[in-house]
Amino acid sequence: MRTRFTICLFFLLALYSLYGAVLASSFHRVRWVDDGDTVVLADGRRVRYAGINAPEVAHENSPAERLGPEARDFNRKLVLEKKVRLEFDREKQDQYGRVLAYVFLQDATLVNAELVKGGYAYHVFRRPNTKYDPLLLRLQREAMAKRVGMWQRFPDKKGPFLGNSHSRRFHQMTCPFGKGTSPKHRTTFKTKYEAFWSGYSPCKRCNP
Repeated sequence: MRTRFTICLFFLLALYSLYGAVLASSFHRVRWVDDGDTVVLADGRRVRYAGINAPEVAHENSPAERLGPEARDFNRKLVLEKKVRLEFDREKQDQYGRVLAYVFLQDATLVNAELVKGGYAYHVFRRPNTKYDPLLLRLQREAMAKRVGMWQRFPDKKGPFLGNSHSRRFHQMTCPFGKGTSPKHRTTFKTKYEAFWSGYSPCKRCNP
C-alpha cells in the first residue's frame, strides 16, 4: 500500500512540475514596444494586437497621429519588460508577417482591451479574428461615453460617410473602395463619431 502511495505521489509531483514548465513556457518577455498596438518579444517575434488599432507614432515620412505617442507610452507601461501570454484566433499572421494575437499579462489582464478601455485604441472588425469583438466594442462605447483618450475633444467630422456593413469600414463618399460597396451592404453615417459608435473603423485609403 505504501509503495502504491509513493508511486502515486511521485506521479502527481511529476505532473505538477510538467504543468508548471508548460505554463512558464507559455509566457514571453516583451523586449520592445513599437507603438500602441505592436510589440517585439525577446525571441524576436513582432506581435500585432488583434482586434484593435492605435494611432500611429511618427515615422520617417509621416508625422505622428493624434494621441500616437500617448498610446505608445501607455502600452509601454502595460507590457515593457513584462511577461505576456499570446492567445490566437483563426488567423495567426498579418500580411506583413507579424504575429496576430490577443495579449495577456500574468494577472490575466487583456492588453488589447485595456488600450480600448483607456481610449488609446479603437476596435477594428477583421474576419476571421472576431473572438473578442463584442467585448472590444462594448469597451470602446464606454470610453466614448466617458470621453477618455482619443474621444476627449474628438475631432468629429460631419458626413455623410459611406459604410460597408460587410467589412465594417466607413469611407468618404468619393472613395473608390467605398463606391464599390454592393447596395445590400451600403449604409450611411452622419458623423465619424456615429460610425465609430456603430462598430465601424475608417478606411485606410481615404482616411475619412
